[in-house]
Amino acid sequence: MTPLNEQAFLHLKNMIINNELSYQEIYSETKLSKELGISRTPFRDAIHRLAQEGYIDIIPSKGFRIHKLTKQDVDETFQVRSALECYCTFQIAKESHTRKAKRLFKELGRIMEELTEILNTTQSIEDFCEYDFQFHNKIIDYLQNEQFTSVFSAFMYRMRKLAELSLAHKGRMQDTYDEHMAILTAMKDGDTMHIYEITLKHMDTPRGINLEDL
Repeated sequence: MTPLNEQAFLHLKNMIINNELSYQEIYSETKLSKELGISRTPFRDAIHRLAQEGYIDIIPSKGFRIHKLTKQDVDETFQVRSALECYCTFQIAKESHTRKAKRLFKELGRIMEELTEILNTTQSIEDFCEYDFQFHNKIIDYLQNEQFTSVFSAFMYRMRKLAELSLAHKGRMQDTYDEHMAILTAMKDGDTMHIYEITLKHMDTPRGINLEDL
């Protein structure tokens, strides 16, 4: 059975992701825990974890509010992404001839097919984001480095929010698709000379869009 603090974390996280909580309101831990039928100790554990992962800001003696992204959040998020993903794509390109890498390329190819379908039909930002981050998670998980996976997961909320904002810009969905394809092609070709630059471009372009929006 899922521990109560994990249940509370997942419940609150889904409420935030689904925009069921307002940025303008300060929420009382006591009141909200009663409304949700969750005891205070596991609820408080969930609150502190949500704060650590950037979902909320704790207001001492008052409660918490939904975290509103800042320019510092944008810079920090893309610095972390660039450091992790550029390193991972470079390592994958170095191993492009291996069975492990070729399995990854097949998985990424299937994800690209899903992105193509969305791009050519609904152009749903939510659906595109889902496969977008499957693509990036596969790249991070390839090295089987638990620390990389943990850090990447901790920034997932911010990354998703920023991706949704940038994808709302005209033409950005197509550009994102093209940048994914360029990364995949360079990795498959073992292009260690250019893969870092290609991956970094995919980080820098939406970063500029997000900073302009903020």
